[in-house]
Amino acid sequence: MQKTSDLNVVETRPLPPPAALLVELPKTEAQAAFVARARADIHQLIFTDDKRLLLVIGPCSIHDVAAGRDYAQRLATLAREVADRVMIVMRVYFEKPRTTVGWKGLIMDPHLDGSHDIAAGLRLARAFLRDVLDLGLPTATEFLDPITPQYVADLVCWGAIGARTAESQTHRQMASGLSMPLGFKNGTDGSVQTASNAIRAAASPQTFLGISLNGSASAIVTRGNPDCHLVLRGGTAGPNFSPAHIAQAETLLGKAGLPRSILVDCSHDNSAKQPERQPEVMRALLAQIAAGNASIMGAMIESNLVAGSQPFPMPKDKLRAGVSITDGCIGWPETEALVREIHAALEPRFR
Repeated sequence: MQKTSDLNVVETRPLPPPAALLVELPKTEAQAAFVARARADIHQLIFTDDKRLLLVIGPCSIHDVAAGRDYAQRLATLAREVADRVMIVMRVYFEKPRTTVGWKGLIMDPHLDGSHDIAAGLRLARAFLRDVLDLGLPTATEFLDPITPQYVADLVCWGAIGARTAESQTHRQMASGLSMPLGFKNGTDGSVQTASNAIRAAASPQTFLGISLNGSASAIVTRGNPDCHLVLRGGTAGPNFSPAHIAQAETLLGKAGLPRSILVDCSHDNSAKQPERQPEVMRALLAQIAAGNASIMGAMIESNLVAGSQPFPMPKDKLRAGVSITDGCIGWPETEALVREIHAALEPRFR
């Protein structure tokens, strides 16, 4: 018989079912309680008049778990120092969308050599998330592959759907079943309507194809995720964090019957893809908050141990520790100074 399927498939590698990995690398009772508290706190910041600022900060992506742990330890100390006015959540991003091709993240290629040992990547991801939670630091990640959440989502406190996937029905359906607060980024063209539509879809009950914890193909039925909000990250037309842009987003959210809750990504097109300009964007947001804006409830910053980025692929032994291999970041000294500046700037809100 003429073969008509799998003509371009070279290999099919079995993965452990999610349930097996959850048993192998379980969350502790303390970790589960911390995740629940952090999610509740983030909900408060997004949807109530809580005056603290939600700050999602950390490396563009995790590629070196030793450097990632070093960063997390420093951030946890800083987070405790500013916790009365700023809730810090660490970016722990394991999946990276690619415009064409490139390294797709720690889960997909944990050895950074093109071997795509996904089983090892999933184990590394769970282990790293547990380490960060043990430091008392909430975790944030972008969900890209619709199967990944079954392996790691129980250890994630805040999630994101990126600009490339906010318009995807698959990702809106997936988001409807996730258990944590979730930010939808505006489209790559800057469209806030894309994110607004996504938030409404994710808040609605959905039925879609997925896998069960036992790894079986299943029809997943959700009740909808009510904890979704807007993330502004700029677009092809330029940045969208100015007072005029914020006002336009508030109007659109209001017309859609959605809460006027906005988190601004200080990177990407909002900083013209120049990581060193992120503090400039953050200061502009602080000025709007000081002027009375109540809809800006959070910000996102890409930060690492060392500023900038380094080209990849290259031999692993040539990589500089603490330097991003994806988007450029601000370094730790700049991060520490900026977080303290944010904390000081928010003082008038708490008088």
